[in-house]
Order: sequence, then structure tokens, then C-alpha cells
Amino acid sequence: MKYLVLLIGDGAEKPWPDQTEDEQAAAMAKFGAFSEACAARDGVEILAGEALSDPRDATVMRTTSGRVALTDGPYAEVIEGMGGFYLVESPDLDVLVELMKVLPPYDIQIHPTVDVTL
Repeated sequence: MKYLVLLIGDGAEKPWPDQTEDEQAAAMAKFGAFSEACAARDGVEILAGEALSDPRDATVMRTTSGRVALTDGPYAEVIEGMGGFYLVESPDLDVLVELMKVLPPYDIQIHPTVDVTL
């Protein structure tokens, strides 16, 4: 099954730009450890993953009555911006959660994807 993993916030007690090089290197090592753990586990594959820019760089697109409106910044109801995401193939949620324990301390949303054939 495929899961979308949303990393909320920046995964640290202080924002990325305020971290020392050593703190940033330690965080990056955790992402590397996650990638290695996934690669070593049967049936698990990271299909995609990226860090995201600052939430202020986001654009929200809304369609109302057939009209599209774009606004700058994150979706209004979002308290914290997304720090990044993974799309992961995993046999089940338990396996994925076990592997994600090596990531920095993000709040994480995990969404199973729906296979839609067009």
C-alpha cells in the first residue's frame, strides 16, 4: 500500500535557519537513516520525498462557482507549515510507523493513498 507522509513544522525545537551546522547535520543524518532503513526492509520503498520551502512561499488555489482564485501564503487554517513529505510503499501502517521513528521529531500525518485508474 502507498502512504503519503506529511512532515508538519520543521521537526526541531528551533527553526532550520537558526540551527547550527552540527544540528542541521544531525537532522540530515536522521533522514539518511530513514532512507537506509526503508531500503533494507522488504516491501518498503520511498517513491518520492522532498523538503518544502517556507510556508510563506506557498500558493493556495480555490475554485468557487467555476472561478479560480490564487492567494499567497499557506492555507489559512494551517497552524504550522509542511516541512516536507514522503510517498512510501509499505506492506502496512505498522511497518511504516516503526521505520519513521528514526526521523526528526515532526508531527506527522500519514494518509493511505487510493488507487484510482483513469
